[in-house]
Amino acid sequence: MSLTVYVSSVSSSTELKKHQQKILMVLDGKNIPYNVADISSSEEAKTEMKHAAGIDAHPPQIVKDGIYCGDYFAFDEAVESDELNEFLKLS
Repeated sequence: MSLTVYVSSVSSSTELKKHQQKILMVLDGKNIPYNVADISSSEEAKTEMKHAAGIDAHPPQIVKDGIYCGDYFAFDEAVESDELNEFLKLS
């Protein structure tokens, strides 16, 4: 299993930073392994994120084994509705 969270370490948006932190905090809390891909330091990561999530996508975005899972809002909804495993395609 290869779960990737696309983030940006260079942003002036506190909202974006909070969204990224929450995703990583939840994944850590549930012991779900993941990789972080920083689109601000890797053009390859940025291209991969936009290919999976769409040309207008902005971080954070979540992809599992090359299959797009969703953005922060979809992730948060899955957590709130206790459907995180389904959202992350872990089942």
